[in-house]
Amino acid sequence: MLLDQIKTDVKESMKKGDKMRLETLRFLLAAIKNSAITKYGSQGESKVTDEDVLEIVKRQVKTHKESVEAFHKGGRDDLVAHEEAQLAILETFMPKQLSDEELAAILAPIASSGEANFGLLMKQAVAAVKGQADGSRISAKIKEMLQKS
Repeated sequence: MLLDQIKTDVKESMKKGDKMRLETLRFLLAAIKNSAITKYGSQGESKVTDEDVLEIVKRQVKTHKESVEAFHKGGRDDLVAHEEAQLAILETFMPKQLSDEELAAILAPIASSGEANFGLLMKQAVAAVKGQADGSRISAKIKEMLQKS
C-alpha cells in the first residue's frame, strides 16, 4: 500500500539524515492524516486507500508547481530550488505519466464520439486516463483533436 511505502521512506530518510526528503514526507503524511480524519472520521488511517493517497499527492504536486511558478516570478531562486526539490520527491509517488502518443490514442475515441459538451468530454477523458496525465494536458489534447475534426 502506498501509505505504508511513504511511512517506510520516512524511516529510511531519518536513518540517512536526508532532511529535505524527511520534511517533504512528513508534510505529506500530515496531509494524508488530516484528509483521512475528514473523510473517515475516527477510523482515519485504517480506511485510507491508495486512491486517497494519490489524490493528496496530486494536490501537493499541484501546490508545489504553483509555488515554483510564483517564486520564479518573484525572483526568489532560493525558494524555487527548495520547492523543486520537494516536488521531485513527491513526483516519485505519482503514477507513470502517459506520453503524448499514448494520451492521444486513449482520447481519440472520446474526441470522435460526437459529444458537443466539453465538460462531459473531459469527465470521460479523465476517467479513461486514470491519473496518468495532468488535467491541463488532457484538456489541451482534446481541444486540439476537436479542432482537427
